[in-house]
Amino acid sequence: MSEQTNQHSLLRRRDGHHARVTYEELFFDLVYVFAVTQLSHELLHDLTPTGILQTLILWFAVWLGWQYTCWVTNWFNPETPPIRGLLFASMALALVMASALDDAFGDRALVFAGAYVAMQVGRTAFILLSLGSDHPLAANYRRMLGWLVISACFWIAGGLSESWMRVGFWIVAVLCEYVSPMFGFALPGLGRSSTRDWTIEGGHLAERCQLFVIVALGETLLATGAMLAGTETWDVSVISAMLATFVGTLAMWWLYFGTSSKDATDAITHSDDPGRIGASFHYVHAILIAGIIATAVGNDLVMAHPHEGVKLAYGLILSLGPILYLAGSAIYKKVVYGTVPVSHIVGALVLAVLIPVLLNTNLLIAGWLTSAVMLCIGLWEGRVRRSRPGAVQAAH
Repeated sequence: MSEQTNQHSLLRRRDGHHARVTYEELFFDLVYVFAVTQLSHELLHDLTPTGILQTLILWFAVWLGWQYTCWVTNWFNPETPPIRGLLFASMALALVMASALDDAFGDRALVFAGAYVAMQVGRTAFILLSLGSDHPLAANYRRMLGWLVISACFWIAGGLSESWMRVGFWIVAVLCEYVSPMFGFALPGLGRSSTRDWTIEGGHLAERCQLFVIVALGETLLATGAMLAGTETWDVSVISAMLATFVGTLAMWWLYFGTSSKDATDAITHSDDPGRIGASFHYVHAILIAGIIATAVGNDLVMAHPHEGVKLAYGLILSLGPILYLAGSAIYKKVVYGTVPVSHIVGALVLAVLIPVLLNTNLLIAGWLTSAVMLCIGLWEGRVRRSRPGAVQAAH
């Protein structure tokens, strides 16, 4: 078999049909259920400005590792032995990375950084070697590898540093990987990539993002179930707390899957520049899923201490989690429909105004108030969706 034939044998078939998500990809995502759980627990135990900043940095690392892998499996077939092996190797490294999250700013900093760098750089270098120098995607992967090597220097430097030096190095590393695609991985001597060169399978990429939202929402439900199972006495307040957190999670599900996810798939599939919309999806989902993680922390507080008064940190996380989710959802719908939904703006303002009210209640009442707001926004958006036939065309 010639080198050129071998290169093309690794690529997904582009036959005009929606490329299905493979079992290999679903198996890979299981590691990220654990990673999301680690992040929410880390934030729950350190609701301080420093703890929030550190969790945010770690979240971007988790998301970027998944995102870059997602683009690989969009272009290359995970059912071929080389790509399957690459995916499983990345999965093992992601598992080590996720296991180190709870002490990434402590003694396991270098383990976390090393596993993450090995996954990002190793995966990209493998693909570049497999493509050969004359493949249309090779130039993009050379630029991508260049930026990942630059960011790797900062990840490792942070792992070897202490305290705020580590925070500074890792912020720069995150920016290298998150921002560089915005200007086509431009590097001196290597040029820059265009989103029109990213010949992605749009339906597949949209579905992968949707599945990660399911992972995050599933972790929220698992946390609620675990808290309920660990409670000795199931009195009215405990059941009420469970219902409040469940209603909030259901509202987030509806805002995403009930009002926009199918249209999002259509938007990216029929776009004349699916690479641009696909990149936007990844940027937006980093915000949206961060909101789910923060909301899960608020749910844990409601379940664990329903009668406890709302402290400032509790009130902020209970409101800012849903606000962050609404911000991500609003931008997502701007990409899909071309307009920002009024319901999301109103909902975010109501949640912000509610913060002083929450500080004068207990966690159970606060949980119901924020969940009720999210449910009302979901119902509002449901009515709007039924009145917007063909609106998805605005995104094309």
